Amino acid sequence: MNYYNEIKNELINNEINRKVKNYSINKSDLTTYYNVGKLLSEAGKHYGDGIIKEYSNKLTNELNLNYTKSSLYNMINYYKLISDSKFQTVSGKLSWSHYTELLSIKDKNKIIYYLHISEKQNLSVRELRNRIKSNEYERLPKETRNKLIKKAEIKAFVKEPITIKNKNNYEIISEKVLQRLILEDIEDFMKELGNSFCFIGSEYKIKIGTSYNYIDLLLYNYEYNCFVVIELKVTELKKEHIGQIEVYMNYIDNNLKSINQNKTIGIIIVRKNNNYIMEYCSDKRILSKEYHLI
Repeated sequence: MNYYNEIKNELINNEINRKVKNYSINKSDLTTYYNVGKLLSEAGKHYGDGIIKEYSNKLTNELNLNYTKSSLYNMINYYKLISDSKFQTVSGKLSWSHYTELLSIKDKNKIIYYLHISEKQNLSVRELRNRIKSNEYERLPKETRNKLIKKAEIKAFVKEPITIKNKNNYEIISEKVLQRLILEDIEDFMKELGNSFCFIGSEYKIKIGTSYNYIDLLLYNYEYNCFVVIELKVTELKKEHIGQIEVYMNYIDNNLKSINQNKTIGIIIVRKNNNYIMEYCSDKRILSKEYHLI
């Protein structure tokens, strides 16, 4: 077999598909790079690793495209990855760039996780890169990892520990400062909390009797179809904190919740042993978790 001509034809046909059938670029790329990776892998077995550098130079010169040695090795690694029995199908919703972000990861279960959330949550390549850098997979509860290994369905969950970025290096953390830190990266905070949260407001103003009160954070969870009240405390949990949030939850249920929505969830984050802990949650589906300032 003339491996080089086969590889060259695959890449030429892919470039034609990219120009003519723009709607199917992802599928064309992934199919082509899988086929090329397979041919490169077989050529390497026959002629040694030096053939990859030779093909890189020839393809770059003849096709006037930058097919570097590393890009060809990416195709080989992609072929090996997808050929693994754990990978039944390739998602056409994800781009070649999504896959190349994952090729350096050795743990196949970790790759499966990131592929799953990238497709389910429609992550951009940049968002995927940030998730990997934040060690999201490593912060999964052990039971979630076990489900993943057994190929169980992954549902929305809370990572542990959840990180809150202290960009300005505040030494004294008051409730207002903690709230400010969360609000500075509210999207990341909600993604850390789970997959189904929407931001409603901070210092959300409500009137109870003749006085006004302010909810630290008001979110909405579209999976659970309910509002979520979050209160932030820089002390250990006290009985009055629970009484306070129950009043807020009742207010939301009586004044904001519609008849087809579920009861409001309440969460209290408190300071304990120099960390911040989700010490109280009214819904058992959301587990108590730890928050780290970084």
